[in-house]
Amino acid sequence: MLRTEQLSASFRDPSGFLFTRNGILHRQINRAYSKDYARLMDSGLYEKLVKASLLIPHVEVDQPPAKSDLAFKVIQPERVPFISYPYEWSFSQLKDAALATLSIQKRALKLDMSLKDASAYNIQFVRGKATLIDTLSFELYKEGEPWVAYKQFCQHFLAPLALMAYRDVRLSQLLRVYIDGVPLDLASELLPAKTKFNFGLLTHIHIHAGAQKRYSDKAVTPRKGGMSKQALTGLIESLEATVRKLAWKPAGTEWGDYYDNTNYTDSAFEHKRQLVKEWSEEKKPALVWDLGGNTGVFSREAASSGAFTVSFDIDPAAVEQNYRTVKAVKEQNILPLVLDLTNPSPALGWDNAERDSFGARGPVDMALALAVIHHLAISNNVPLPQLADFFAAHCRWLVIEFVPKSDSQVKKLLASREDIFPNYSREGFEAAFSTRFKIHKSKAVRDSERTLYLMEIK
Repeated sequence: MLRTEQLSASFRDPSGFLFTRNGILHRQINRAYSKDYARLMDSGLYEKLVKASLLIPHVEVDQPPAKSDLAFKVIQPERVPFISYPYEWSFSQLKDAALATLSIQKRALKLDMSLKDASAYNIQFVRGKATLIDTLSFELYKEGEPWVAYKQFCQHFLAPLALMAYRDVRLSQLLRVYIDGVPLDLASELLPAKTKFNFGLLTHIHIHAGAQKRYSDKAVTPRKGGMSKQALTGLIESLEATVRKLAWKPAGTEWGDYYDNTNYTDSAFEHKRQLVKEWSEEKKPALVWDLGGNTGVFSREAASSGAFTVSFDIDPAAVEQNYRTVKAVKEQNILPLVLDLTNPSPALGWDNAERDSFGARGPVDMALALAVIHHLAISNNVPLPQLADFFAAHCRWLVIEFVPKSDSQVKKLLASREDIFPNYSREGFEAAFSTRFKIHKSKAVRDSERTLYLMEIK
């Protein structure tokens, strides 16, 4: 029996939608989009973008559509290993996604097509590169018309990047509040006055925001003669130059230099790496979450076993450094993301169903929780049984490190507060986690007081 389900996030576009059938992802292309799709395929644009790793590849399949009264074709796109969102990206990830979007638009214009959407949610990181995953984002170029996705690009990419670069990198979290992108009037108010001397930011944020405000309740009459393709190309190049000049140096946040300040000896550090590598190779997980991955040292040990590894960390500097390493080494199976485990990404959007929560994107084959437990249990007062429940809900195999009170890092946490954690001990930890997991292995980390565990969900 065919089990067909339309994806909850795929409902806004009349051109088509995503659906799954018996667990396989498909995209229905509606008849309303038939001319645009034909142009995308026949012009060579699809082939060029796929070859440049700017567009997800697909195959046309002989499958019954999900809604036959609307259908033109059904395609099967390559499935992305893990869907991430802009508010989970580092500065350079958002910047690369912006530049990829503009590169796609420039290539499309050369073949008389244009992006009708410039949503950051249409970009995912596939094999380490920012890639468009919405095949139906293109439309036939219409001479004289302005870029319909200009405002969306500025709100989804340029405004948050400028705020991150000029104010505070944590302002990327505004994208979690404003799912349709940071309002330009808000960005204009928050940016320092000196950005008005930056021609690109003056034009695309400050003046743009003012124009939006002036014409918000008025019908806009198109300018006589319209916008030529040359002028439109100039607009894209101006946006590109503005984005390229934006920069942020990952320094000054809490964990960006964690490995320089850790209490591990070289021997302990290498022993821990060896255990993570050994257990990853033994269990051969397809998908791993490193929950507290910092700059990705241990994520890479899991990835070396062939696993696609999502390397989460609360610190944007650490995630930025991790992503820069991914780019420098051209790694294809590591995805660094910003995540606060005590306040993970929620379900967002219409009916809380457009963007999946952190938990809804699991469970995964294996999770790593290294040097994390003491921060959750002591810094954030999360009881050990609740931590066991949390990890049990998100993975089958768990590699977790217990850090005792005698460890210098835990002593730092307790130095400025009362010790109200009588059950925080190795015995208490094992008792709490044994209710949800079977403990397969426990190894004392050499030259330390820490213990590494390999557990399996019961």
